[in-house]
Amino acid sequence: MNLDDIELTRLDGTPDRMAHYRGHPRLIVNVASQCGFTPQYEGLEALYRAHGPRGLVVMGFPCDQFGHQEPGSDAEIAGFCQQRFGVTFPMFAKTDVNGANAHPLYQALKAAAPGVLGTEAIKWNFTKFLVDAEGRVVRRYAPTTTPAAIEADLLPLLAPSGV
Repeated sequence: MNLDDIELTRLDGTPDRMAHYRGHPRLIVNVASQCGFTPQYEGLEALYRAHGPRGLVVMGFPCDQFGHQEPGSDAEIAGFCQQRFGVTFPMFAKTDVNGANAHPLYQALKAAAPGVLGTEAIKWNFTKFLVDAEGRVVRRYAPTTTPAAIEADLLPLLAPSGV
């Protein structure tokens, strides 16, 4: 499946498409507001602010499939992200990443970049996928991998400074 063909819904209910982000490297993350990894929002926002001018788009997909750690409504999630972490990167509607109702984006990401021992299932919140500007999945990262640790892999995918 071509990532550009996938339809999305923003946290505020606005329809969107992956094609809207064509030409931009993307860091796609399943997030949760009541997880031990929730402080990673700060690092994700720092990457977005530092490298957004060179094309990076961080994309957050709230998910409640792991320990019921994202129980809020889309409006509550938006308020939490803005008030607690000043999130300005695109956030999307609550999304299933595993199972029969897994979002097509996550079906495609998992198929392109399986996890440890070839398993496709997302194991926990804050699993990250780095996608290049052409829509190719470059790498999958474990929840324990901090946003700062991804920066070295991200830099070669960015537009040159001043462009």
